[in-house]
Amino acid sequence: MGFLKHANPYLAMTFVQVGFAGSAIIAKSALNQGMSHYALSIYRNLFAAVAFAPFAVVLERKVRPRMTFSVLWKILLLGLLEPVIDQNLYYAAMKYTTATFTAAMTNMVPALTFLLAWILRLEQVNLRRIDGLVKIAGTAVTVGGAMIMTLVKGPTIGLPWTKADTGVHSSTVANPQDPIKGALMLAAGCFCWANFYILQAITLKSYPAGLSLTSMICMAGALQAIAVTLVAERGNSSIWSIHFDTILLCYVYCGLISSGVTYYVTGLILRAKGPVFVAAFNPLSMVIVAIMSSFILAEQLNFGRVFGAVIIMLGLYLVIWGKSKDKCLLSKSNNIDQIAPIDQQLPDKNLSTKSSIDEKSEANIAGDNAA
Repeated sequence: MGFLKHANPYLAMTFVQVGFAGSAIIAKSALNQGMSHYALSIYRNLFAAVAFAPFAVVLERKVRPRMTFSVLWKILLLGLLEPVIDQNLYYAAMKYTTATFTAAMTNMVPALTFLLAWILRLEQVNLRRIDGLVKIAGTAVTVGGAMIMTLVKGPTIGLPWTKADTGVHSSTVANPQDPIKGALMLAAGCFCWANFYILQAITLKSYPAGLSLTSMICMAGALQAIAVTLVAERGNSSIWSIHFDTILLCYVYCGLISSGVTYYVTGLILRAKGPVFVAAFNPLSMVIVAIMSSFILAEQLNFGRVFGAVIIMLGLYLVIWGKSKDKCLLSKSNNIDQIAPIDQQLPDKNLSTKSSIDEKSEANIAGDNAA
């Protein structure tokens, strides 16, 4: 039981990254079929808000804090950062690149989150200790692995299931490849994503009701996405239509898994482990996407992607090792704090014993004088 309790955060974040990988594959397929990324940001968050709101109302009715103006503006900003800006930039960039390239570029998030958390003192980094240096090195190695996957090609690894023409690539003709434009969009989106992690960790300190916060972030994001879409897609009424196809599957899956479940689970882990631990798992989704896209989208795997994936896993291990040392040092300091009051009581006992001896001596002297 102790091992499972210790492993829960790692298993939860692995599940989140599997969910991210699935949403990347489904979204790429839906975008190839003409889905608007503006409509995705609306329906995705709307489905999540509608699905999670009843659970929040019932399960958190006794623990939900009072809403304040400070919490409200943070929720509105959270809804703008990730559900609107990041998601639109992410899926717009996916039109100009591949699912694997998009997932690779999002590995800027751990480095940006680490720097922001360090600046805001949400993450303790002691450059004089080995664990602090390892966390920095692990973050750098992770980003380096992502860059290897992005920039290094190498020989193609011929996999039998990628040779067949699945017809997926023929649908990408309408979306011309432009890696530079896609990379710039993704860089801006990653900065918003990192800020979302930081602000979510700060907000949870004053508003710890995770289900309620998740529902309100998704609803705020959906409402703000509607305003953006009305401006960006004015006159294009076709994007609002819903049919029983891959696009609807993308709305539902991304809403329930990538928005609802992800926001709630990462919120729980943020409170226990901090934003750097959560962001450190982002590279895992790229490895999963690279494997899944070779099966589903027939994207070719090459040596650069495989080697970069190995480097990313090494960097992820280094960050997790550094965080584990933080926990050990924290538990030791707590034990010292608990022992300290006992040590502080020992001089008091000696002092009280000394004072009682002095009182007896004074009484004896007074008796002798009276005699």
